[in-house]
Amino acid sequence: MLSPKRKTLLAVLFGLLCLAALAAAYDWYRGRYQRTVLFDAVDLRLPPGLEGPGPIRLVHFHDPACPCNVGNQQHLAELAERYAPLGVTFHAVQRPSSRGRLPPALAALQPLAALPGSEGLPGSPALAIWDRQGRLAYFGPYSEGATCTAANSFAEPVLDALLKGRPVRAGGTLAEGCFCAWQAP
Repeated sequence: MLSPKRKTLLAVLFGLLCLAALAAAYDWYRGRYQRTVLFDAVDLRLPPGLEGPGPIRLVHFHDPACPCNVGNQQHLAELAERYAPLGVTFHAVQRPSSRGRLPPALAALQPLAALPGSEGLPGSPALAIWDRQGRLAYFGPYSEGATCTAANSFAEPVLDALLKGRPVRAGGTLAEGCFCAWQAP
């Protein structure tokens, strides 16, 4: 049987080992996913059939294997639930050559095979919003930071302004957050 001093020493050593493991995991995460990204929409366009005047269109860019998607999927489902009844259409573009699909809660998003100009996307998850005239109003992240909610989202203010008929032009955004590379290494 171990003495109380040895038990305490083992507990402290185990705690320190756990802290070191957590620190290493966090450092790995920050090095791989936490980054500053410039979203530039110079070449981004709607595909034929969606371009031109019509409803407000939101396009979600995702990679099913990206752990950063977990932080915004609930928020995206809430956006669709809130804004689809107001006439906003929701679409999704999956990272080329990736495998998987959106979760059932996002099954209402209309898949797009490709979006002209999206091959240069710097990272995902990301979104683009076009106004009723078919002009790009916003392109960039859902929010800044590791997670996305209605409290820190860029999407709601843009959608609300467009629904009220106010113009929005935010085609380039610099943000720090959780992003996976869009282009294959």
